[in-house]
Amino acid sequence: MIIRILGEGQFEVADSGSGELNSLDDRLLAAFESGDSTVFGPTLRELLATVRRLGTPLTDSELVASELVLPAADSDLAQVRALLGDDGPIPG
Repeated sequence: MIIRILGEGQFEVADSGSGELNSLDDRLLAAFESGDSTVFGPTLRELLATVRRLGTPLTDSELVASELVLPAADSDLAQVRALLGDDGPIPG
């Protein structure tokens, strides 16, 4: 799966990492839905760190459609809510 982190680039993450990413996604979505910014920021940063750890960065010259786009690490809950509406950071 190709994941883009806004302002940073794209990472190719093997399907074997989906369980760990989905667990973090669930925590992030719960914080997003409840409006809990004290949990949202640290969980977002943990999710992004996991993408970086599990993924292989793509070069800027590789043009590949992203299957998932995540907000930048310094994004706060209000910024993400304004960008995405009520669908949450990871749709589905």
